[in-house]
Formats: sequence, C-alpha cells, structure tokens
Amino acid sequence: MGRYLLRRLLQLIPVFIGTTFFIFVLVWAVPGDPFAGKCGDRRCPDAYVDFMTDKYKLDQNIFVQYGSYMKNLLQGDFGETFGGRSINEIVVNAYPNTLKLALVALAVEALIGLTAGVLTGLKRNGFLDNLVLVSTLFLIALPTFVTGFVLQWLLGVKWGIAPVTVSSDVSFTELLVPGFVLGSTSMAYIARLARTSIAENRRGDYVRTAIAKGLPMRRVVGVHLLRNSMIPVITFLGTDLGALMGGSVVTEGIFNINGIGREVFRAIITKEGATVVSIVVILVLVYLLMNLLIDLLYAALDPRIRYE
Repeated sequence: MGRYLLRRLLQLIPVFIGTTFFIFVLVWAVPGDPFAGKCGDRRCPDAYVDFMTDKYKLDQNIFVQYGSYMKNLLQGDFGETFGGRSINEIVVNAYPNTLKLALVALAVEALIGLTAGVLTGLKRNGFLDNLVLVSTLFLIALPTFVTGFVLQWLLGVKWGIAPVTVSSDVSFTELLVPGFVLGSTSMAYIARLARTSIAENRRGDYVRTAIAKGLPMRRVVGVHLLRNSMIPVITFLGTDLGALMGGSVVTEGIFNINGIGREVFRAIITKEGATVVSIVVILVLVYLLMNLLIDLLYAALDPRIRYE
C-alpha cells in the first residue's frame, strides 16, 4: 500500500507540470497586447509597461515565463494582477465560498441521486422507476441557468422560503438552493448510473448466494450489493468535485456568490492571465488529489482490489 501510494504521488508530478504548462501556454501565448485596456482609454505609461514586462518576463520565451511562475508558485506566491491586487488575496477570499458551494452540491447529488438510483435499481419498471427516469432526463436537458432562475423565483420571490441571493457570510444553509442548482445535472447522472449498476449487480451469483443463506435483505443490499455497485458512482463523484468548482460561474452569478467562478469570468474579461492560471492550477490540484483518493477507496469498497 505504501509503495503504491508513493508511486501514485510521483505520477502526479509530471501530470501536474504538463497540465499547468498547457494552461499557462493557452493563457499567455494568446496574440495581442497584454496591456490593452489596462489603463482605460489612454495608453499605459512606459514605466508601467516596462515594470510589468520585467515582472512577468513578457519579453522572454514561454518556457522562461513558466519557470518563473512555477518558482514563485512553489514559494506560495501566486503573483499580482496588472492592477496590483494580490492573487493570493483573491484566492483566499473566493475559494472557500466556491468550495462550500461545491461540497453542498456534491452532498445533494450524492444523497438524492444515490437514494433514487438504489431504489429504482432494486425495483425496476415500476412507477418510481419511470418517475426517476423522466425527471432525471428533464434535469439533464434543462440548462443550469434555467433551473437557477426558476428556483430563485419560486423559493425566494414567490414563496419566500429561501434567500434570493447569498449574503457575504456564505453559510451552508444559504447554499442549499444554489447547491441543488449546481449539482442537479450530476445528480441526474448519478441516479441513472447507480440504477444501472445496482440492477446489473443484483443478478450476480454472490447476491443470490447471500439471499439463499437467509441473510436479511437490508444486509444483502447494504453490505454486498451496494459496496460492489459504488465503484462507478464514487469515481463520478470524486472527479465531479473539481468540475463543480470550475463550472460554478453561472450559479454564482445567479445567487450573487463571491467565488472563483466570478473571479475567473472577471479575469477573462479584463485579460488578467495570472489570475486565470492561478485559479485553474488549484483546480488541477483538486482533480489530482481527488483521483488519488478515489483509487484508495476502491480497495475499501471491493476486497478483490489489492495494491501491491
């Protein structure tokens, strides 16, 4: 187990370097004047241009720029925007809010999606099964911004049982509706994935053997069937955390949440490449760590999996 973990950690290094370099190239190698619009309608002063060019090594090739960025990154310095604002400050203020939102969305899609998938997988072709299939197809087809505006109007404006926008404190209770909106599509996929996995494994020999031995159905489902059916669901949930954090732009905009989605959108509009790269680098780390955690959970779910 220790050797496997060490090998996987070492494998993350070239993946991290490759992905961050690719992102860095995509952001900084875009043709055009990087200082366009940074000083309003007038041209930026030469002193400012020279200072920022030297700071970001804009007069050097892309490899020198990336090396300088990674050197500062390893020291915990994400750099500054062209306006002089610390990117570390942006990350500290925005990331916790988006992480809270993503965790709420992950919990919503896991609880509701998994419950619906298990119930329909055990009893297929019934009323509940047809209801879940139709409702999940509806959620998949419905754009996130439509779901967000509808729930915001119904729960916040018409019925008044939920806040229309999220306050600056960003509590978990305020994030229940935005979290449902953000995780609604993934929730539908998880319900369908769990349903298929449960239905397929329910026909397995080990399930029939457990039932023939007289084990209660609750133990058959909870210990034998559910554990062996959770591997594809856990894989989806683990990789979905990074996707939820990166895809929260629309949800944060609808509910006025100060998160990384709004910061990335603002950085793209103002062509703040350093901000975009820094935020995406953290998302890459989240993806890599969650994939490692998923691999380690496989052995706990399926005893046939062994790490040599």
